[in-house]
Amino acid sequence: MKSQKMENQNFRFYIMTRTLLEVDPTTIHKELVTAYGDHAVSYPTVQRWSKKTREGEMEIEDNPRSGRRVSETTQENIELVRSLIEEDPHSTYDDIEAETELSRGTIFNIIRDHLKLEKVTSRWVPHELTPQQKQERVRICRENLAKFQNNSWRTCNIITGDETWIYYRQVGRKASQAHWIGEGLSPKTVVRRNKYEPKMLFSIFFKSNGWLWIHAVGSGETVDGNYYIDNCLAPVIEELKEQRPNSGVKGIKLLHDNARPHVAIEVKNFLKKEGISVMPHPAYSPDLAPCDFWLNDYIKRNLKDHTNEDSLFKAVSKIVENIPEKEYKKTFDKLLERMQLCIDNKGEYFEHLLK
Repeated sequence: MKSQKMENQNFRFYIMTRTLLEVDPTTIHKELVTAYGDHAVSYPTVQRWSKKTREGEMEIEDNPRSGRRVSETTQENIELVRSLIEEDPHSTYDDIEAETELSRGTIFNIIRDHLKLEKVTSRWVPHELTPQQKQERVRICRENLAKFQNNSWRTCNIITGDETWIYYRQVGRKASQAHWIGEGLSPKTVVRRNKYEPKMLFSIFFKSNGWLWIHAVGSGETVDGNYYIDNCLAPVIEELKEQRPNSGVKGIKLLHDNARPHVAIEVKNFLKKEGISVMPHPAYSPDLAPCDFWLNDYIKRNLKDHTNEDSLFKAVSKIVENIPEKEYKKTFDKLLERMQLCIDNKGEYFEHLLK
């Protein structure tokens, strides 16, 4: 524990010095990761110590904690560990040790026996669903599914689309970064992404036989109802009419989420004029949106790093265009399965039940 404390003090001294030189926490964390790799303190820890320095706290030593022993599982220590994990759910044992000076065994016992937590590769859950929202998810899924089952609706007539941010630099999931290395070699480091890294907003539409439209929102552009019509919906409808010269948009249903541009009055009027009805979609339900539960992840898994807008747009377009038709069809079959899972799970999020 003594060597850990010394390392902790060195980190604090470095962060304090760089902060006094007006270096931002993101840059400081990048420097530490470059130098120490996985042994560097986490970004939230850098933020916290940098903030203390800016507020005039110049102590490198830990403040004494009266009555706390490093091996004690007290309520105070339990709450301390809980607060650190809530602040940064990706905290490692090393991060928590550095912040609390509790022994690793004590931290393990607190996390396992008192907080009842386990570390998993998690998927973002967007919302704490209320009972009313769960009921609405069930109601909409039941009504939509019934129309597919009685052949009032057909999956081949559903078009779906959404917006997603795609970064130039791909970080990927930790599991995808695991690799074998030779004896005596160090693993490569992966620098965490920060909010200022360049990215592009894409709007992508597809149906069960393939993609329909790929649009990149220009830098500085705002996606409102009129932008959504002019740059997304109108081109999608033109593409549909070319693909279906005899039937046009007859029978077509649009599945998109309840984002503000999608539900704008001008969008509703435009779709009504074009004769396209909107397939009901419950609020806070990315698990029932094909772009969210399939396409966006598929693109990002298969994307390499890029340095400019043109290169990124071409790469994303190539990935989407080369997806086999059977994968698009399979996604709409999965949508129906997910509706049933939502019903069976009484409106709760259900992705933990998927194999």
